[in-house]
Amino acid sequence: MIEFQNVTKIFTLGKRKVEAVKEVSITVEKGDIYGIIGFSGAGKSTLLRLVNMLERPTEGSVHIQGIDVGKLSAKGLRERRRNIGMIFQNFNLFQSRTVAGNIAYPLKLAGTSKSSVNKRVTELLQFVGLSDKAKDYPDQLSGGQKQRVGIARALATSPDILICDEATSALDPNTTSDILKLLKRVNRDLGITILLITHEMGVIQSICNKVAVMEEGKVIESGNVFDTFTNPSHETTKRFIRSVQQELPSEKVLKEWTEAGGGNLYRVLFKGERATDPILSSTTRKHNIDFNIVYGSVRELQEKLFGNLIVSFEGDEQQVQLVIHELETIVDMEEVYTHGG
Repeated sequence: MIEFQNVTKIFTLGKRKVEAVKEVSITVEKGDIYGIIGFSGAGKSTLLRLVNMLERPTEGSVHIQGIDVGKLSAKGLRERRRNIGMIFQNFNLFQSRTVAGNIAYPLKLAGTSKSSVNKRVTELLQFVGLSDKAKDYPDQLSGGQKQRVGIARALATSPDILICDEATSALDPNTTSDILKLLKRVNRDLGITILLITHEMGVIQSICNKVAVMEEGKVIESGNVFDTFTNPSHETTKRFIRSVQQELPSEKVLKEWTEAGGGNLYRVLFKGERATDPILSSTTRKHNIDFNIVYGSVRELQEKLFGNLIVSFEGDEQQVQLVIHELETIVDMEEVYTHGG
């Protein structure tokens, strides 16, 4: 478990003070894949560096398994850091060392015997799917392969926490998907808690079970990914969600819709079991109202279904209002486009 307790980090730049992190309190449970998302300058990287005391909090404290890491001795902190693996955006591999040499490096620093090093490197190469690359050098590898080496190196000392600093932002979409699947395996098969930062909502949606949204050093929203994704409360969170979810048809389609005399548009969100219920058809049929689905998608999120439909209603206006009122008591719904507006 990682606990940030009312943590603030202030940097002094000449005569100016910058609050990079402001009064952050979040808890990462053992076994979580916890994502921290925010735009550039939100304070994400600084927050990560507080976990292993590469930066020390100006106020507040960081606890790992109940221990205040800021109060550890130099020796105690070194030992704690061996249990925290890190992977980076730009891989940070030693260009003069082979793949096997990069993975072996933290083990050699820890004074591990040569036979144990060789055994562990072989295990990790197999785990990340690079058994045939042991003698290659980083400049012979693709970006995805380099990141796999970075993950193997981070796992070398058998950490219980893995910190990922924008680990997929330098990769193409297909490679990103492969790396995220590998990180899921790390979490599932090895029981390692993962704390990652990203500016991509797609990464959060794909891999995390919990999320904290940061802006200007503060956590403005946090919680279960499904709940946060399907019911965001802050505008910044909504902006991130829009990046992976088309909320409205294009301007061209909306213009054509208006010119054709289309009515107002409403977003209807179906969550969990509701995503497969015939709520729209049963409610509109009861009131003798027709509906059009202008845009729609049903996707899986955290092993639950999440439906997002943009619809219009046609028929007697009074009955339309009754339909809208009834739907609002059953599902999340809002008007998103007014005809001619």
